[in-house]
Amino acid sequence: MKTVVFAFAMTCVALVSNQLFAWEAKPQQTIDQAQSTAAVQKINLNTASAEQLALIPGIGQQKAEAIQKYIAEHGAIRSEQQLTEVRGIGPRLAEKVAQYVQFDH
Repeated sequence: MKTVVFAFAMTCVALVSNQLFAWEAKPQQTIDQAQSTAAVQKINLNTASAEQLALIPGIGQQKAEAIQKYIAEHGAIRSEQQLTEVRGIGPRLAEKVAQYVQFDH
């Protein structure tokens, strides 16, 4: 009888722990799916609003406004290199931003 109760208890533990591990794995899959979707949907740097630009990691409202000011004064930004000409954006930030935007060519 002890063996049956022990076997039943172990089965319950195995089922519950299996469900817990499965439940924890789903949020990571959702994050990965969101990241891959975001990577596909790049915004056009030259037509995006300041609010849209400010959502890009590393770009806040001030840099977004600086980008728009640069575009108004010099025309479309056509490359990651040209993006470094915007006040407050260096090569490292330009590289990071380039993952989220498309440039006019």
